[in-house]
Amino acid sequence: MDTEIGSPAVNITIFAIFVAITLVIVLRASKNNRTAADYYAGGRAFTGQQNGIAIAGDYLSAASFLGIAGAIAIYGYDGFLYSIGFLVAWLVALLLVAELLRNTGRFTMADVLSFRMRQRPVRTAAATSTLAVSFFYLLAQMAGAGGLVALLLGVTDRGGQGVVIGVVGALMVFYVLVGGMKGTTWVQIIKAILLITGAFVMTIWVLAQHDFNLSQLLGAAVDSAGGAAGLLDPMNQYGATDTSKLDFISLALALVLGTAGLPHVLMRFYTVPTARDARHSVTWAIALIGLFYLLTLVLGYGAGALVGPEEILGAPGGVNSAAPLLAFELGGTILLGIIAAVAFATILAVVAGLTITASASFAHDVYANVIKKGEVAANDEVRVARLTAVVIGAVAIVGGILANGQNVAFLVALAFAVAASANLPVILYSLFWRRFNTSGAVWSIYGGLLTAVTLIVFSPVVSGKPENPETGRSLSMIQDVDFHWFPLDNPGIISIPAGFLFGFIGTRLSKEYNKAKYAEMEVRSLSGAGAEKATVAH
Repeated sequence: MDTEIGSPAVNITIFAIFVAITLVIVLRASKNNRTAADYYAGGRAFTGQQNGIAIAGDYLSAASFLGIAGAIAIYGYDGFLYSIGFLVAWLVALLLVAELLRNTGRFTMADVLSFRMRQRPVRTAAATSTLAVSFFYLLAQMAGAGGLVALLLGVTDRGGQGVVIGVVGALMVFYVLVGGMKGTTWVQIIKAILLITGAFVMTIWVLAQHDFNLSQLLGAAVDSAGGAAGLLDPMNQYGATDTSKLDFISLALALVLGTAGLPHVLMRFYTVPTARDARHSVTWAIALIGLFYLLTLVLGYGAGALVGPEEILGAPGGVNSAAPLLAFELGGTILLGIIAAVAFATILAVVAGLTITASASFAHDVYANVIKKGEVAANDEVRVARLTAVVIGAVAIVGGILANGQNVAFLVALAFAVAASANLPVILYSLFWRRFNTSGAVWSIYGGLLTAVTLIVFSPVVSGKPENPETGRSLSMIQDVDFHWFPLDNPGIISIPAGFLFGFIGTRLSKEYNKAKYAEMEVRSLSGAGAEKATVAH
């Protein structure tokens, strides 16, 4: 097939218009960035509805739009399991974490974890895990950017795609440096509205071509795949061997438990003034995210029916090209340009959210509270956060170039596994286990993090997978070597229980226990009394 889809000039023009609009918004928002609370938490000036839309914008990443649509187009039912996992995960966040976290902390996850413990070791550990999760998530977004540009601009050589990934990274760093959390939030709100609207229009268009009959659409997708009825059956991708079944359980655990440990999602709870607004944020987010994932089911099978698996896999962006190719099939060059701009907006908004979270964690937790022991001017702290954002942007660009070509939904699942292993156990223990202490927190974070990262490094994801016959490249990140010994693609089934176990062992090995501080934390987490700018929600 052609390496160029649609008109690169139209694609670039539509994208440039979007970038120009968002830059104006970011520059306007930056005028109000006077304090650390403005930079990190948007001055806590957003309503529950606004924050819920922004959370949806932050959460519906390139994985949701490009990766899941592609997975459904190629694997059918098993691709939709990503959507189910990503959505069900919000119940854990809503019921166990959102309100309590908002009441207890100020800017970062570490504020909660260190509340009743020794500050320096816990903050250092929490910042380390935040940076690790953000890195894996950034990999996915950057890989999505590379694949998208390969498709839209006909840039097929990896060097050219690397340049484009660099441009996306530079743009995102600018958003964060100038706009802080306020600018980032408004970009996410606009992007969420554009993404859901674009997906809705395409869904109606696809259904109209099949007489608004879902069965007819599913039948067309099966026919297009050469009669592969497995597209409609569960375990088409994961049911072949015992290892693949274990991999599916591991993936499901990571998806369902990972959201409540994602630092960039947790940080969004601090941008609202009350705990009630934090709850409203999550209910708005669940409604919008649930709607979007229902749309991806139609988009994925629509791409399979109207474009076909062979053409999707043969495109420069591989499996991540399904949604843009479907847009081109439906509405030609203009619709492709619009959907491509929305996908780019998705990547920019999510990456900006990740970058501000990681930079805030380093500046607020490591620099201000560990290195300077809390004696630091707010301006200095924000300056360090901005410097950190530049470094994180550079690391993300290099990582994105390495991960280019991987399915972004899959890469995000790795970030979820690390978050569920390193962050979720310590958050739940901190909020609900009276006896939990500093030793347990440090053991839990480092134990879960090291277990997850080690298993990922020595998994088939990094080395040892066979070549893709379509592209001639290995399906692993590193080509032409094989040092893997862990058989599963996702480490969640081992690393998540390990995080809980390490936390339990570490707590039992130490006699430390601050009863008064736990009582204070319990009252604050349940009522909001004493939290910064918090009001008691009746």
